[in-house]
Amino acid sequence: MPINKKAVSYILIASLAFSAMNILIKQVSHLPTFELIFFRSIGTLSLVWFLLLKNKIPALGSKRPILFLRALVGVTSLALYFWALKSIPVGTATSLRYMSPIFASILAVLLLKEKIKSIQWLLFFIAFLGVLIIKGFHLEVNTLGLIAVLLSAFFVGLVFVLIRKIGTTDHYLVIIFYFMFAAFAISGIATMYHYVPPKGMEWVYLLSSGVAGFIGQLTMTQALQMEETNTIIPFKYSEIIFTLFAGWVFFGETQNLYTSLGIGCIIIAVLGNTFIKMRS
Repeated sequence: MPINKKAVSYILIASLAFSAMNILIKQVSHLPTFELIFFRSIGTLSLVWFLLLKNKIPALGSKRPILFLRALVGVTSLALYFWALKSIPVGTATSLRYMSPIFASILAVLLLKEKIKSIQWLLFFIAFLGVLIIKGFHLEVNTLGLIAVLLSAFFVGLVFVLIRKIGTTDHYLVIIFYFMFAAFAISGIATMYHYVPPKGMEWVYLLSSGVAGFIGQLTMTQALQMEETNTIIPFKYSEIIFTLFAGWVFFGETQNLYTSLGIGCIIIAVLGNTFIKMRS
Protein backbone atom coordinates (compact mmCIF):
# COMPACT_ATOMS: atom_id res chain seq x y z
CA MET A 1 0.00 0.00 0.00
CA PRO A 2 1.50 3.40 -0.99
CA ILE A 3 2.35 5.88 1.73
CA ASN A 4 -0.05 8.78 2.14
CA LYS A 5 2.04 11.72 0.81
CA LYS A 6 -0.11 14.24 2.63
CA ALA A 7 0.57 12.50 5.94
CA VAL A 8 4.32 12.57 5.21
CA SER A 9 4.15 16.30 4.45
CA TYR A 10 2.30 16.91 7.71
CA ILE A 11 4.81 14.95 9.79
CA LEU A 12 7.76 16.83 8.25
CA ILE A 13 6.08 20.17 8.99
CA ALA A 14 5.43 18.95 12.54
CA SER A 15 9.10 18.03 12.95
CA LEU A 16 10.24 21.48 11.83
CA ALA A 17 7.69 23.21 14.07
CA PHE A 18 8.62 21.17 17.13
CA SER A 19 12.30 21.89 16.47
CA ALA A 20 11.50 25.60 16.50
CA MET A 21 9.54 25.17 19.74
CA ASN A 22 12.47 23.30 21.33
CA ILE A 23 14.84 26.16 20.54
CA LEU A 24 12.42 28.81 21.75
CA ILE A 25 11.81 27.01 25.04
CA LYS A 26 15.54 26.46 25.53
CA GLN A 27 16.00 30.24 25.26
CA VAL A 28 13.82 30.74 28.35
CA SER A 29 14.43 27.41 30.14
CA HIS A 30 15.56 29.31 33.26
CA LEU A 31 11.91 30.22 33.92
CA PRO A 32 9.73 27.84 36.03
CA THR A 33 8.66 24.72 34.11
CA PHE A 34 4.91 25.18 34.56
CA GLU A 35 5.21 28.82 33.52
CA LEU A 36 6.77 27.62 30.25
CA ILE A 37 3.88 25.20 29.77
CA PHE A 38 1.36 27.93 30.60
CA PHE A 39 2.61 30.29 27.90
CA ARG A 40 3.14 27.40 25.49
CA SER A 41 -0.51 26.39 25.96
CA ILE A 42 -2.03 29.90 25.66
CA GLY A 43 -1.14 30.33 21.99
CA THR A 44 -2.13 26.82 20.98
CA LEU A 45 -5.35 26.77 23.00
CA SER A 46 -6.48 30.13 21.58
CA LEU A 47 -5.90 29.02 17.98
CA VAL A 48 -7.57 25.64 18.52
CA TRP A 49 -10.62 27.23 20.19
CA PHE A 50 -10.95 29.67 17.29
CA LEU A 51 -10.84 26.85 14.73
CA LEU A 52 -13.36 24.76 16.68
CA LEU A 53 -15.81 27.66 16.72
CA LYS A 54 -15.16 28.55 13.08
CA ASN A 55 -15.78 24.99 11.90
CA LYS A 56 -18.62 24.39 14.41
CA ILE A 57 -16.93 21.31 15.86
CA PRO A 58 -18.19 20.12 19.30
CA ALA A 59 -15.26 20.54 21.66
CA LEU A 60 -16.17 17.73 24.08
CA GLY A 61 -15.82 14.91 21.57
CA SER A 62 -17.15 11.37 21.98
CA LYS A 63 -14.35 9.24 23.48
CA ARG A 64 -14.02 11.52 26.50
CA PRO A 65 -12.26 9.17 28.97
CA ILE A 66 -9.49 8.41 26.43
CA LEU A 67 -9.29 12.06 25.38
CA PHE A 68 -8.90 13.10 29.01
CA LEU A 69 -6.26 10.42 29.66
CA ARG A 70 -4.35 11.43 26.52
CA ALA A 71 -4.38 15.04 27.76
CA LEU A 72 -2.99 14.18 31.22
CA VAL A 73 -0.31 11.93 29.73
CA GLY A 74 0.66 14.67 27.27
CA VAL A 75 0.96 17.31 30.01
CA THR A 76 3.12 14.98 32.11
CA SER A 77 5.44 14.31 29.17
CA LEU A 78 5.69 18.00 28.31
CA ALA A 79 6.51 19.00 31.90
CA LEU A 80 9.27 16.40 32.16
CA TYR A 81 10.77 17.44 28.84
CA PHE A 82 10.74 21.17 29.58
CA TRP A 83 12.28 20.51 33.00
CA ALA A 84 15.03 18.40 31.40
CA LEU A 85 15.91 21.22 28.98
CA LYS A 86 17.16 23.21 31.97
CA SER A 87 20.10 20.85 32.37
CA ILE A 88 20.56 19.01 29.06
CA PRO A 89 21.59 20.34 25.60
CA VAL A 90 18.48 20.69 23.44
CA GLY A 91 19.78 18.47 20.64
CA THR A 92 20.67 15.66 23.02
CA ALA A 93 17.34 15.95 24.87
CA THR A 94 15.42 15.71 21.59
CA SER A 95 17.44 12.66 20.53
CA LEU A 96 16.81 10.89 23.83
CA ARG A 97 13.11 11.68 23.68
CA TYR A 98 12.94 9.69 20.46
CA MET A 99 13.08 6.54 22.53
CA SER A 100 9.29 6.99 22.55
CA PRO A 101 8.59 4.51 19.68
CA ILE A 102 10.51 1.85 21.62
CA PHE A 103 8.32 2.49 24.64
CA ALA A 104 5.25 2.56 22.36
CA SER A 105 6.12 -0.92 21.06
CA ILE A 106 6.57 -2.29 24.58
CA LEU A 107 3.29 -0.69 25.69
CA ALA A 108 1.55 -2.22 22.66
CA VAL A 109 2.64 -5.64 23.93
CA LEU A 110 1.29 -4.94 27.40
CA LEU A 111 -1.90 -3.05 26.49
CA LEU A 112 -2.82 -4.28 23.01
CA LYS A 113 -1.40 -7.81 23.27
CA GLU A 114 0.82 -7.35 20.21
CA LYS A 115 3.73 -9.72 19.67
CA ILE A 116 7.40 -8.71 19.61
CA LYS A 117 9.96 -10.56 17.48
CA SER A 118 13.36 -11.57 18.82
CA ILE A 119 15.16 -9.12 16.51
CA GLN A 120 13.06 -6.30 17.98
CA TRP A 121 14.25 -7.10 21.50
CA LEU A 122 17.81 -6.86 20.17
CA LEU A 123 17.00 -3.45 18.69
CA PHE A 124 15.53 -2.35 22.02
CA PHE A 125 18.82 -3.35 23.67
CA ILE A 126 20.79 -1.32 21.10
CA ALA A 127 18.59 1.73 21.77
CA PHE A 128 19.15 1.52 25.53
CA LEU A 129 22.85 0.97 24.88
CA GLY A 130 22.79 4.27 22.99
CA VAL A 131 21.30 5.95 26.07
CA LEU A 132 24.07 4.53 28.27
CA ILE A 133 26.74 5.75 25.83
CA ILE A 134 25.28 9.26 25.84
CA LYS A 135 25.09 9.30 29.64
CA GLY A 136 28.61 7.97 30.02
CA PHE A 137 30.37 10.25 27.54
CA HIS A 138 28.33 13.46 27.42
CA LEU A 139 29.58 15.61 30.29
CA GLU A 140 26.57 17.94 30.07
CA VAL A 141 23.99 15.18 30.63
CA ASN A 142 23.21 14.72 34.33
CA THR A 143 21.35 11.76 35.79
CA LEU A 144 18.15 13.58 36.79
CA GLY A 145 17.86 15.25 33.39
CA LEU A 146 18.38 11.91 31.66
CA ILE A 147 15.69 10.22 33.77
CA ALA A 148 13.27 13.09 33.08
CA VAL A 149 13.78 12.84 29.30
CA LEU A 150 13.35 9.05 29.31
CA LEU A 151 10.15 9.33 31.36
CA SER A 152 8.95 11.99 28.92
CA ALA A 153 9.68 9.58 26.05
CA PHE A 154 7.74 6.83 27.84
CA PHE A 155 4.67 9.04 28.10
CA VAL A 156 5.00 10.11 24.44
CA GLY A 157 4.93 6.41 23.56
CA LEU A 158 1.70 6.09 25.54
CA VAL A 159 0.31 9.12 23.66
CA PHE A 160 0.93 7.32 20.35
CA VAL A 161 -1.06 4.32 21.57
CA LEU A 162 -3.92 6.49 22.85
CA ILE A 163 -4.21 8.56 19.65
CA ARG A 164 -4.43 5.38 17.58
CA LYS A 165 -7.07 4.14 20.05
CA ILE A 166 -9.09 7.31 19.47
CA GLY A 167 -8.65 6.92 15.70
CA THR A 168 -10.80 9.15 13.52
CA THR A 169 -13.80 9.02 15.83
CA ASP A 170 -12.95 12.47 17.19
CA HIS A 171 -11.66 15.41 15.17
CA TYR A 172 -7.94 16.09 15.54
CA LEU A 173 -8.74 19.59 16.84
CA VAL A 174 -10.73 18.03 19.69
CA ILE A 175 -7.73 15.88 20.66
CA ILE A 176 -5.46 18.94 20.71
CA PHE A 177 -8.09 20.97 22.60
CA TYR A 178 -8.22 18.45 25.45
CA PHE A 179 -4.43 18.37 25.64
CA MET A 180 -3.96 22.13 25.61
CA PHE A 181 -6.86 22.83 27.97
CA ALA A 182 -5.41 20.41 30.52
CA ALA A 183 -1.97 22.00 30.06
CA PHE A 184 -3.45 25.49 30.48
CA ALA A 185 -5.47 24.60 33.59
CA ILE A 186 -2.79 22.62 35.41
CA SER A 187 0.09 24.97 34.60
CA GLY A 188 -2.08 28.03 35.30
CA ILE A 189 -2.77 26.88 38.85
CA ALA A 190 0.92 26.04 39.41
CA THR A 191 2.06 29.38 37.95
CA MET A 192 -0.16 31.29 40.37
CA TYR A 193 2.09 30.11 43.19
CA HIS A 194 5.43 30.45 41.40
CA TYR A 195 5.53 33.17 38.76
CA VAL A 196 8.67 34.86 37.40
CA PRO A 197 7.83 37.85 35.13
CA PRO A 198 9.40 37.43 31.65
CA LYS A 199 11.55 40.29 30.40
CA GLY A 200 12.01 41.81 26.95
CA MET A 201 12.50 39.18 24.23
CA GLU A 202 11.46 36.45 26.63
CA TRP A 203 7.85 37.39 25.90
CA VAL A 204 8.46 36.84 22.19
CA TYR A 205 10.11 33.45 22.79
CA LEU A 206 7.30 32.29 25.07
CA LEU A 207 4.40 33.33 22.85
CA SER A 208 6.15 32.14 19.68
CA SER A 209 6.67 28.73 21.28
CA GLY A 210 2.89 28.48 21.58
CA VAL A 211 2.41 29.17 17.87
CA ALA A 212 5.15 26.72 16.88
CA GLY A 213 3.71 24.11 19.24
CA PHE A 214 0.25 24.59 17.74
CA ILE A 215 1.53 24.03 14.20
CA GLY A 216 3.47 20.96 15.31
CA GLN A 217 0.60 19.50 17.32
CA LEU A 218 -1.92 20.17 14.55
CA THR A 219 0.10 18.59 11.74
CA MET A 220 1.35 15.65 13.84
CA THR A 221 -2.15 14.73 15.02
CA GLN A 222 -3.49 14.94 11.47
CA ALA A 223 -0.68 12.73 10.20
CA LEU A 224 -1.24 10.13 12.92
CA GLN A 225 -4.95 10.01 12.14
CA MET A 226 -4.61 9.57 8.39
CA GLU A 227 -1.73 7.08 8.26
CA GLU A 228 -0.41 4.14 10.31
CA THR A 229 1.99 5.30 13.02
CA ASN A 230 4.70 2.83 11.98
CA THR A 231 4.62 4.17 8.42
CA ILE A 232 5.18 7.84 9.13
CA ILE A 233 7.28 7.76 12.32
CA PRO A 234 10.57 7.37 10.35
CA PHE A 235 9.97 10.76 8.75
CA LYS A 236 9.61 12.40 12.15
CA TYR A 237 13.26 11.70 12.91
CA SER A 238 14.08 14.73 10.82
CA GLU A 239 13.31 16.66 14.03
CA ILE A 240 16.56 15.33 15.52
CA ILE A 241 18.56 16.69 12.57
CA PHE A 242 16.75 20.04 12.68
CA THR A 243 17.24 20.42 16.43
CA LEU A 244 20.88 19.29 16.51
CA PHE A 245 21.67 21.81 13.80
CA ALA A 246 19.72 24.59 15.52
CA GLY A 247 21.37 23.76 18.86
CA TRP A 248 24.77 24.16 17.22
CA VAL A 249 23.78 27.46 15.54
CA PHE A 250 22.05 29.13 18.51
CA PHE A 251 23.78 27.61 21.54
CA GLY A 252 27.09 26.30 20.20
CA GLU A 253 26.15 22.74 21.23
CA THR A 254 28.42 20.06 19.79
CA GLN A 255 28.45 16.26 19.96
CA ASN A 256 31.64 14.24 20.45
CA LEU A 257 32.28 10.92 18.73
CA TYR A 258 30.79 8.85 21.55
CA THR A 259 27.58 10.86 21.97
CA SER A 260 27.12 10.84 18.19
CA LEU A 261 27.48 7.05 18.35
CA GLY A 262 24.87 6.91 21.11
CA ILE A 263 22.41 9.04 19.13
CA GLY A 264 23.10 6.86 16.09
CA CYS A 265 22.30 3.70 18.09
CA ILE A 266 18.94 5.14 19.12
CA ILE A 267 18.00 6.22 15.59
CA ILE A 268 19.09 2.92 13.98
CA ALA A 269 17.29 0.84 16.61
CA VAL A 270 14.04 2.76 16.40
CA LEU A 271 14.04 2.90 12.59
CA GLY A 272 14.85 -0.82 12.46
CA ASN A 273 11.96 -1.59 14.80
CA THR A 274 9.65 0.58 12.69
CA PHE A 275 10.56 -1.14 9.43
CA ILE A 276 10.12 -4.60 10.99
CA LYS A 277 6.63 -3.66 12.15
CA MET A 278 5.82 -2.27 8.71
CA ARG A 279 6.81 -5.55 7.03
CA SER A 280 4.72 -7.49 9.53
